[in-house]
Amino acid sequence: MKINYLKILGAMAVMSLASCSTNEELNPNATEELAQQKLLTQKQINNIIKTSLAQKGDFFWKDTDALTIYSALTYSDYILTIGYGTSSTDYARTNARATQDIKENILSIIKTSESSTNSRNVNDLLIHDDATLNFIDVKVKDYATVKKLMSMKGIRYIEPSNYKFTEVSTNTAGSLEQVESSGSSSSGSGCGYDIAALNAADYTVTTPNAKVPWNFSKHGITSAWANSTGRGVGIAIVDTGLSPEQSLLNADFNNGASTGRTLSKNGTFVNSDSSTDTVTDGVNDGCGHGTSMAAVAASPRNDRGLPVGVAYNSNLITYRATGDVVLDSYRDQRGVTNALKAIANRTDVKIVSMSIGHAFSVGSISDAIKTVYSKGKLIISAAGTSTSFTTWYGVIFPANMAEVVAATGITDASTYQACDVCHTGSQVDFTIIMQRSANPDITVPVLSYYNGQTDFVGGSSVATAMTSGIAALVWAKNPTWTRDQVLAKMKASSQFPTTRNSKFGHGILYANVAVK
Repeated sequence: MKINYLKILGAMAVMSLASCSTNEELNPNATEELAQQKLLTQKQINNIIKTSLAQKGDFFWKDTDALTIYSALTYSDYILTIGYGTSSTDYARTNARATQDIKENILSIIKTSESSTNSRNVNDLLIHDDATLNFIDVKVKDYATVKKLMSMKGIRYIEPSNYKFTEVSTNTAGSLEQVESSGSSSSGSGCGYDIAALNAADYTVTTPNAKVPWNFSKHGITSAWANSTGRGVGIAIVDTGLSPEQSLLNADFNNGASTGRTLSKNGTFVNSDSSTDTVTDGVNDGCGHGTSMAAVAASPRNDRGLPVGVAYNSNLITYRATGDVVLDSYRDQRGVTNALKAIANRTDVKIVSMSIGHAFSVGSISDAIKTVYSKGKLIISAAGTSTSFTTWYGVIFPANMAEVVAATGITDASTYQACDVCHTGSQVDFTIIMQRSANPDITVPVLSYYNGQTDFVGGSSVATAMTSGIAALVWAKNPTWTRDQVLAKMKASSQFPTTRNSKFGHGILYANVAVK
């Protein structure tokens, strides 16, 4: 059975082909001081990032030097994101005078440095001044500007936000080739629109005529439905949007045994290479991944003979926030940040499911996640999904944040075995059985992008969506509980409730125990 593993990328994969030629020519705007040095090649920058990931489990641009950051800017359209504040926790815009002074000092330095060297219009330097978080996006083309900023107090992070961290490998012919999440021919990281027929062993049937994925019983989901179906709980899927063609996730969202619930479709992704464009391209899924995640978490217990979701009576709130699952571009990062800011203010959202991510931390998204967390919402994200070339990474961002619950996938073997493309590590919280050990092509049956069709989805992506659905079952059973009470119950209902496993956290999560 053919399966597109690019669809299952839980938030990692790796991106576009790196440049391997030495950058001998300096930017024409480079200062005399920089002319004494050579810009780093993309390969050199990537090696710095990889070393940090291997040694520390994360990477922060601020821990490097001005030359590294400026070199990265030359590969990223010179877009620099700067987080500022009086302390590391000063991320929310309060208009406090001390914080405002820091921002004004930053802008003054940029305008003075950039205009004197490049004769640029200072009004073109500021791309975005966030209204709710303490960060700005600016165009910086001068090395001296970066050096001055690096020496400033009050800068929480400084990031070339359009830099593509890439991996390359050498094929048998000795040439460089792109490393994707696993050798599929579909374009885009984590994207695909596959259709796959289900075999009888892939599901059971429940009333009124819904197919229950084979792995649901491994987590006690079907028996949990006697006590909770997710009613009244809102799950926000921050991903690539929702298919307009799948009727069970549109007009027929209340079909079969799924009744009285709501569906909200939103878009924050600007599908443009221009950093100044602000018009989003709508709510529809432009990748296929977001549709799969929404279906796993909340597709109806239908009468159409199609797969049911974990929390089939939950409310669904989808965001087209990114072009694919890898948050490696300015537009992806800004789309996800804006989605999270909107979710923070939504009273109908209790759970945020993010089967997306990046190899290392992104400051603006981190700020937005902390804002969502401060509102008492439960955030669940993918530990990471990639090829054998990149599974040496640990738990990726944002799943590696303290505010986020990290989920990953395992096989149905008798002992714990990560799925063949799943990341593990000390920051994993829960595992979901989502792959047949005897036949790795069989993962979790799910609604397809296309109406009336089915597909398979796997990796830490599906583990995240299923964990989010189980969380909705627990919260619906206990509607007055706080996020921390829900999470504590989930941990107590797992295979390792008190002593975490070093690679798999609390391990397998049992929904039937969690809703008793």
